[in-house]
Amino acid sequence: MQVIYEDNHIIIVNKESGEIVQGDKTGDMPLSDIVKRYLKEKYNKPGEVFLGVAHRLDRPVCGLVVFAKTSKALTRLNKMFAESSVRKTYWAITKNAPQAPEGLLTHWLVRNEQQNKSYAYDHEVPRSKKAMLRYKVIGQGDNYSLLEIQLMTGRHHQIRCQLSAIGCPIKGDLKYGAKRSNHDGSISLQSHRVEFVHPVSKENICITAPPPQDALWQVLSSEI
Repeated sequence: MQVIYEDNHIIIVNKESGEIVQGDKTGDMPLSDIVKRYLKEKYNKPGEVFLGVAHRLDRPVCGLVVFAKTSKALTRLNKMFAESSVRKTYWAITKNAPQAPEGLLTHWLVRNEQQNKSYAYDHEVPRSKKAMLRYKVIGQGDNYSLLEIQLMTGRHHQIRCQLSAIGCPIKGDLKYGAKRSNHDGSISLQSHRVEFVHPVSKENICITAPPPQDALWQVLSSEI
């Protein structure tokens, strides 16, 4: 586990792909329990350690996850994430480059609970939710592109679904149109940066994760 930032109220961890943020039906140990154990050992805490989950990442996604160490911070972080006042920047490697080097994508997404998948439409349909993101191509190789993405809404599988809808599926993302999986079961999507006003101290916080160690990530990000 890699801790990127920690103070009295929050801890930000660089999640590896394949880790789950919270416990689920698989029974695998979640990242939240790993962080609790880390805090218990580091501070020699007796009894149960408080840790609040303010947001989540899909299991195959890597990158920054913000946890709350106090109930005061959790309440405020939950409100901040719900109101989209936390600025979230993602990096994604896609098989195809978008037609325009940068732009705004707007779709209406419908979530299928049984399939655990979202479907994108270019107009409003029943049960749909509006989804918006900005993207910019920041790295280019022979076969793949590196995109920087600013989320403007927080919908289920939003980045995966919207990029697939414009013919740019994320590398390794079989569910949304990739032709082959990544060797480790990951998809090439990273929660790269989070920026927000600290829920307690009111300082401006801006935390960035290093690119994954995978060779393609390193090549595409080397000139940034």
